[in-house]
Amino acid sequence: VNVGCVPTKYLLHIAKILNLNENKKFKGINISTSYNFNEVIKGKEELISSLRKQKYRDVLDSLENVTYLEGDARFLSNNEIEVNGEKIRGKKFIICTGSSPKIPPIEGIEKVDYLTNIEILSLNYLPSSLIVLGGGPQAVEIAQIFSRFGTKVYMFKRSPRILKKEEPELAQLLTMYLEDDGIEIYTNSKILKLWQKGGIKFLQAQTLGGIKTFQAEEILIATGREPNTKGLGLENIDVKLGSHNEIVVNDEMQAGKNIWAAGDVTGEPMLETVAAREGMIAGNNAISENKIKMDYRVVPHAIFTDPQLASVGLTDYMAIKKGYTCRCNTILMEVVPKAAAIKDTRGAVKMVINHKTEEILGIHILSPEAADIIHEGIMILKNNMKLDDVIETLHIFPTLSEAIKIAAQSFKKDVTKMSCCVE
Repeated sequence: VNVGCVPTKYLLHIAKILNLNENKKFKGINISTSYNFNEVIKGKEELISSLRKQKYRDVLDSLENVTYLEGDARFLSNNEIEVNGEKIRGKKFIICTGSSPKIPPIEGIEKVDYLTNIEILSLNYLPSSLIVLGGGPQAVEIAQIFSRFGTKVYMFKRSPRILKKEEPELAQLLTMYLEDDGIEIYTNSKILKLWQKGGIKFLQAQTLGGIKTFQAEEILIATGREPNTKGLGLENIDVKLGSHNEIVVNDEMQAGKNIWAAGDVTGEPMLETVAAREGMIAGNNAISENKIKMDYRVVPHAIFTDPQLASVGLTDYMAIKKGYTCRCNTILMEVVPKAAAIKDTRGAVKMVINHKTEEILGIHILSPEAADIIHEGIMILKNNMKLDDVIETLHIFPTLSEAIKIAAQSFKKDVTKMSCCVE
């Protein structure tokens, strides 16, 4: 709500409106738009303040048996913490301290006034140019926001492609769309050093075209996140840390004999919905004899660029690694009638199935509103549905979610030679 999901989605939606007006797709429509970036940020802050009060502060205040203390907490033992000099004893504890931006060890970075997601989403001015280090969800979302507001954006990614955890076909298509927005993307790049002169930041990188120097008004560090475990006094209690300094928990979110943990502090996947579910399970298991286990089998995620990229289940690489004999089909959104009707045929749907049983193992969507469409995919995987189960399910015509049915049909027939609504 504060510096992640909500502010980026608010700004991405406004950026999409601006982009639609610049790239007119429909005959007979001519709309001009102007904007005040500072006022846009004020609107974002008002939304955050409202949700923070409504969804958190008011909820907390309504809980009669909760005392809220603000400060840095540190464990003294398994049964005692210290907050602002006050010692508090307890029988059970839950650690939900989240994560922070991971700052890479780059020569000169300590002398540069770089930004993280926290600072960049609160800028009250629009930078003329922006260098983005990273190519994950946060990086691509923020890059598109500022590019569409008029900032010249350069993106640098160490690996061969952005969004390395996503299906390669969809990531490559999204790369093309981001480049259409004017973003310069440099993959296979190694950042050699950073420096600053006055208000200008400089970056030297080893790219496929050789060593080059870039400059921009601002630099965003979006190279991942790390669990907030430092300074908690964890050495004084019986919990263990993993290779990325995350708190190690079992499937009941228990970390020690009387200690549970949930959310980003336990490591990947660092998703808000996962953290909420983990928190509920940790809270339940701390006080109830009816234990609940965390199930990561069906965890959806989405990247809210335009078009959006949403995914649930196994990629083809993951399916093969797990020992499945799998088949994969990819259909372009061009074959979906609703996409043609709204004049946005960007994207594709990739479906991964078990070749032997035709059970659907993964659904991956790049399209407008993919984050909403993927919920059908969640239910398909949750209920172990097969191709025919989806094909025989009536879908409203025309809709973008019909793309999932068409993807299932593509395993049985040539969908480019198929009438609308055909079974």
